[in-house]
Amino acid sequence: MGFFMVPQCLLLNVSMFFFSDRLYFATIRSKPKSTANTHYFCTDDEFIYENFYADFGPLHLAMLYRYCCKLNKKLKSFTLTRKRIVHYTSFDQRKRANAAVLIGAYAVIYLKKTPEEAYRALISGSNSSYLPFRDASFGNCTYNLTILDCLQGIRKALQHGFFDFESFDVDEYEHYERVENGDFNWIVPGKFLAFSGPHPKSKIENGYPLHAPEAYFPYFRQHNVTSVVRLNKKIYDAQRFTDAGFDHYDLFFVDGSTPSDIITRRFLHICESTDGAVAVHCKAGLGRTGTLIGCYLMKHYRFTAAETIAWIRVCRPGSVIGPQQHFLEEYVFLMAGPRSFPLATSEPLKSHKSNF
Repeated sequence: MGFFMVPQCLLLNVSMFFFSDRLYFATIRSKPKSTANTHYFCTDDEFIYENFYADFGPLHLAMLYRYCCKLNKKLKSFTLTRKRIVHYTSFDQRKRANAAVLIGAYAVIYLKKTPEEAYRALISGSNSSYLPFRDASFGNCTYNLTILDCLQGIRKALQHGFFDFESFDVDEYEHYERVENGDFNWIVPGKFLAFSGPHPKSKIENGYPLHAPEAYFPYFRQHNVTSVVRLNKKIYDAQRFTDAGFDHYDLFFVDGSTPSDIITRRFLHICESTDGAVAVHCKAGLGRTGTLIGCYLMKHYRFTAAETIAWIRVCRPGSVIGPQQHFLEEYVFLMAGPRSFPLATSEPLKSHKSNF
């Protein structure tokens, strides 16, 4: 590890030598000019988080992919061969935190650094603190998600094969994450798809696209989605899914709240007993949906609560809100406690055809 000097008038903190003799990360007051020895670039205004309330990151998986492609191209460029590559960010705390996750994740994915090594580099300068990420709920933030949490979640997902940037279809991600195209994201490819709740009819209401169950059938069939779990109040007739050959389950609990023991057990049992992928939705497919999928990640893939929240938000921004964050933290202890959450319920599993 080491440092190189740039004009002091540009610096907010000391630039950091980042894992190689060419790649650096810096926080700089004003836009610097590249020199014969140094190439500067910034992504603060290129990759922008679309917030729900006061949330501001982390940036989603497609942005991380595009960032990695951009940086790989620079590092392989013949014209930049002899230059230091400096990813710089402004002193806007929100943009700075998102930029730190981007370059930290690059180091984990491509430079094979541990999250701890990447994070140590990020905090090695004179201004080493980063604003923690917060949830998308209204009101005060009660749970801080750190840069390190995000790097650890991304590394855990990489280890389990949840994404592979050699084969990642960024166009498909960006297409289907848009509301008008279905508003869904894979959390675990081939296993969990999180999506916004369907409506009785496909239509535009107050400028907002709504989708009927039938709108999802072609994609679900193409990607081996065999079951649908609804967590919100009944808006559409579940028989429309079952008549089309999908299993459908209702596990309602109140918006913004946490699932009961029995709901959590039933959800785990459904997912453990299903061949094919499970599409999960609540009203928006964020809070309740992310929370229960998170329970499965913690049980079967041994994610920590923070890693779980980080990864799900990277896949589907805005997921897991308010008390749901603390529920996942408590779930770690419940898994080892007398209630033994990991044990599937002994009740017979039923689809919507006969209901719970």
